[in-house]
Amino acid sequence: MPAKIIVKKATEQAELDIVHAIRREVFVVEQNCPPELEYENEDVSHHFLATVDDEPAGACRWRKTDNGYKLERFAVLKTFRGYGVGGELVKAVLTDLPAGAGYIYLNSQTHAVPFYEKLGFETSGPEFEEAGIKHYKMVKS
Repeated sequence: MPAKIIVKKATEQAELDIVHAIRREVFVVEQNCPPELEYENEDVSHHFLATVDDEPAGACRWRKTDNGYKLERFAVLKTFRGYGVGGELVKAVLTDLPAGAGYIYLNSQTHAVPFYEKLGFETSGPEFEEAGIKHYKMVKS
């Protein structure tokens, strides 16, 4: 069981390199997502890095879109799943959003819907496919 989970905003290039390595491992290698889809909108996103006992464990980002604030690219390395890293990432991102951020949403892989529901998100609309994986749009209630 991990002793200490820390989530921080990743702004330095070395931190961003780790964020990208985590996402590459989870999405491109493990889930077989096309690499070109994984790296869209990097320059307009706010990135986060989670560590467990000082070891890189997870990553995510948020960005402003025409629809509102989109949370995305939540990735936790296999070794660190089930310890609360994902929940800490979501909490950190929600805390980082601008005061009064209105519409907050994400596209959840279908298997992760219950996880996001526990954090106050609700499904919105039908199931859809993105990068060959089934998803639901979810909105913060």
